[in-house]
Amino acid sequence: MKNSIAERIADFLKNFPPFFSLTYPELVSISNEIQVVHVEKNHVLFKIGDKTHPFFYVVKEGAIGLSVTSDAEETLIDKCDEGDILGLRPFFAKDNYLMTAKAREESLLYAIPIEVFKPYVSQNAEVLSFLLESFASNTRNPYDKENKGKLISENVIYDEQSSEIQYFQPISYTKSPITASRKDIVKFVAQTMTQSKIGSVIIQDNNLPVGIVTDKDLRSKIATGLFPIDITVDQIMSAPVITVAENISIAETQMMMLKHNVGHLCVTVDGTNKSKIMGIISEHDVVAAQANNPGVLLKQTKRATRSKELKAVREKLNDLIQNSLDKNIPIQHISNIVGEINIAITKRAVELAIEKMEEQPPTRFAWMNIGSQGRKEQLLMTDQDNALVFEDVEEERYDDVKKYFLELAEKVTKTLNKVGYEFCPADMMASNPMWCKSVTDWNKQYNSWINKPGEKGILMCSIFFDYDFIVGDENLVDLITENIFANVHNNQLFFAYLGTDALKNPPPLGFFRQFLVEDDGEHKDTFDIKSRAIMPLVDAARLLVLSQGVRGINNTYQRYKKMAELEPQNADLFESCAEAFSTLSLFRTEEGLLNSNNGRYLNLNELSKSDKVKLKNAFQPIRDIQDAIKNRFQLTYFT
Repeated sequence: MKNSIAERIADFLKNFPPFFSLTYPELVSISNEIQVVHVEKNHVLFKIGDKTHPFFYVVKEGAIGLSVTSDAEETLIDKCDEGDILGLRPFFAKDNYLMTAKAREESLLYAIPIEVFKPYVSQNAEVLSFLLESFASNTRNPYDKENKGKLISENVIYDEQSSEIQYFQPISYTKSPITASRKDIVKFVAQTMTQSKIGSVIIQDNNLPVGIVTDKDLRSKIATGLFPIDITVDQIMSAPVITVAENISIAETQMMMLKHNVGHLCVTVDGTNKSKIMGIISEHDVVAAQANNPGVLLKQTKRATRSKELKAVREKLNDLIQNSLDKNIPIQHISNIVGEINIAITKRAVELAIEKMEEQPPTRFAWMNIGSQGRKEQLLMTDQDNALVFEDVEEERYDDVKKYFLELAEKVTKTLNKVGYEFCPADMMASNPMWCKSVTDWNKQYNSWINKPGEKGILMCSIFFDYDFIVGDENLVDLITENIFANVHNNQLFFAYLGTDALKNPPPLGFFRQFLVEDDGEHKDTFDIKSRAIMPLVDAARLLVLSQGVRGINNTYQRYKKMAELEPQNADLFESCAEAFSTLSLFRTEEGLLNSNNGRYLNLNELSKSDKVKLKNAFQPIRDIQDAIKNRFQLTYFT
């Protein structure tokens, strides 16, 4: 029997992430278990210190504010509107809530049982990716063993004295905002807001503020049918608009918004509605002003319109990484967050490049990160590696289509270079005609590497077999993946070559357990932690998951974790490799942050005795995994 209520809920959820990644029958199945929760204005759904609920929540109607408390002051961190998710903490941690969720207006929520939803997280990569991004977007830090109970945002905002000082500094706001007159038609005002990607328009009379129209007004008064869309805007505007003077602090801004229960403030010459309009402050400006938390960086990335703005985000990442390391957050979780922000930057760079092109893409395409970016292991500023695949087209169109995407790729790589990602010295970028191909040509390329695995081909495999979809049509990447796994299945010759390549760098210790350092050149007497220690683990992990047919897991740490799950009898070996990879990545990251470089070469004289021991201990798993690979792929002949 049909459940019409469940279907209505499913119809709502399918419009929002991550639910639109699920099939309709899956959504209906989940919806059968959902509870509908009604929350009055100012009612607390959960507060700091409460035990976590067995549900997470989706806002159906209304708005829920998320806030933290510092020195008895409540500070709004975020506001959840229709379709937004909150209360995800039970997914990541078993201790209590670290934020207060309070209804800012009468609201309806869908409460989704965690246990019902968990299977879809593990089975659907897009759902998992969304939850990781949610984690990255400011709110949850379930992994901090040393500071359990602390949020990243709390740490960043309140723990450092400098941040507290920043909290009382003047807030930045939008100057010369878009305005409308009383008699402008609502429809045209709404179109202006959409085209300008803004959430409000100030209504003015002789440049004096007389009201404001926001997204909320359009939702509650027009979308509900309460007013027609062709009336004048003065009939639906909120008035009077709350005005403030210039140089208002971040703290004062928040208090004004809370006091008047508004999300926007109009800046005027003298702070009253009797003087000229100077600008507008939104809740987004408040969030953006509160230091460099991941959520803010993601939002700034998505709103960026110039490479200069993307560069500012990337530069702040180093502060985020350093702060996270200082608080002993595990390197893998830092890597996940940084990876998501790197992806967002690249995605935005592609979007901006398309806007600069005279025409829209002539056919479907997908942008891919490859190499360390494809593995989401690029914590420090290194060079860019990327590729582009476009849909197969008729032969007569091929040259024009490829020309378009090469031009697009050149714009993207130049933007990324301005952001701080150096051009690849080997030109492994989508702007190179060799790495900008149709699906068929990419499949031919991979087939050549797989079925004729010469030395050069295997070198390419070590880069191009670690790829990650960034933007465009993911189905094109899936077609390449299908082809790869069809060709590598039981391909012993290919695995033998790949295995031999994985053994080319033995554990970096001499006969007397001394470090093997560079003999000459610019980096003489330093230790190359990338090629001598990290890459052997990376290469081994790639070989193992390919041979097991594991798809969709590119990160080296996660690949070993997956292998431990698939082969419980070898779990200790794989777990030790995962741990060693984390340790080595941490050493490299700290070295890079200390010396403002890529951290590849360690000066052993600067390491403490305990650090040297820790480093050497990370080498044993390299020896163990290489021995295992020799046996598994019978590499005696090749080695």
